[in-house]
Amino acid sequence: MATRPERYTDRFARYADRHPHVVDGVLVLALMVCAIIGSNLTRPGTAPPHQDTTALLLMAVSCLALLKHRSHPRAVTVVAALCTVIVTALGYLLTPLLLAPLMAALYWLTTLTSPKTTRLYSVITLVALMVTSAVADSTDTLSLVLRTIGYCFWLLLPLAAGNMTRLRRAYLASVQARAEHAERTREEEARLRVTEERMRIARELHDVVAHHLALANAQAGTAAHLALTNPQQTKEILTDLTGTTSAALRELKATLGLLRHNDDPASPPLEPAPGLAHLPDLVSACASAGLTVTVTTTGEPCPLSPGVDLTAFRIVQEALTNVAKHAAADSAHVHLAYLGSRLLITVSNDGPDDGTANAVKTEPSRGFGIMGMRERAHSIGGELRAEPRPHGGFDVTTTLPLQPPAPEAGTDATDIPAGGEQA
Repeated sequence: MATRPERYTDRFARYADRHPHVVDGVLVLALMVCAIIGSNLTRPGTAPPHQDTTALLLMAVSCLALLKHRSHPRAVTVVAALCTVIVTALGYLLTPLLLAPLMAALYWLTTLTSPKTTRLYSVITLVALMVTSAVADSTDTLSLVLRTIGYCFWLLLPLAAGNMTRLRRAYLASVQARAEHAERTREEEARLRVTEERMRIARELHDVVAHHLALANAQAGTAAHLALTNPQQTKEILTDLTGTTSAALRELKATLGLLRHNDDPASPPLEPAPGLAHLPDLVSACASAGLTVTVTTTGEPCPLSPGVDLTAFRIVQEALTNVAKHAAADSAHVHLAYLGSRLLITVSNDGPDDGTANAVKTEPSRGFGIMGMRERAHSIGGELRAEPRPHGGFDVTTTLPLQPPAPEAGTDATDIPAGGEQA
């Protein structure tokens, strides 16, 4: 039963929104009845003024002006105040019934305009009524103070009610705005997470597929070149080619399995992510493609976090892939330096000093290798620099922390959008 008044109120509010002119018309008629009754009220022992027709016309004008309160609240207040001042000058008693049109005008003025405008119009109206009451009312039945300020308390009621309504509307508007902002934020965050995940998947697939396909292409080219002159070496290269493609399939299966993995205990276990411990396998794969890779280490090796270990391996893998695909060199060098809390990795190759080094600086890159390596390094708080060497060849240098910085709330340090470009 407690909800029934609320339901009736909601029904009335919906009806008022659909039919505002009908509600305004009924309200104006009610206020006009109040004004008519109020014009016939006088103080005990006194007769009402003999200006019934004039007072009724003035009250009718003030009530009809209220029909425009939605679009012209200031003008409606001025008209209602003038009519009330004239009626007061004619000697009528200012009762709440006679003040009803002016009270309604002040209420709508408060709800529809700024507080500064409300204060200005209300002060002018009160001063005009006080002065008119003091001058026009010559009876001694009431003191001057009661005659001039007694009704002011009635006029303060619509001002207080209108201010409360305005504050409530502002509060509801702010709540709705916050709700809409939260909804937009959730949608944008969801789109961002989807984009980040898609780019992370693209980066992993690029690192896996591009590396093995580049090695397979180099092995196939070498086998074709030696097919007639050295069948035994060709057979060995083709055997290594089978291993390269098998490794590509395994890593691709592991990557796709990670996408399909769930928390079901029956799900097959995931293979560990590759790290620097897999460098010997990477060096052997490059050797089968005709690229001799040497690895040196300085400093005391320290354990790396899984994210840093994977990043270091992927950067070395991508750098060697670029050497195999683009560099006119048959050897490369990987140097690992443990410097306190950071790991310095340098991958270099000696290319011919035929002017191509300077050309590399100006030729626009079309792939995704260097960009991918740089974004991998930045994702864990590291840095990467890739540039041609002065006398030919190319250097890729990256500095990685042994432990990545703590990710911000709601952000996975490894789920950074990754594109990339080939060197």
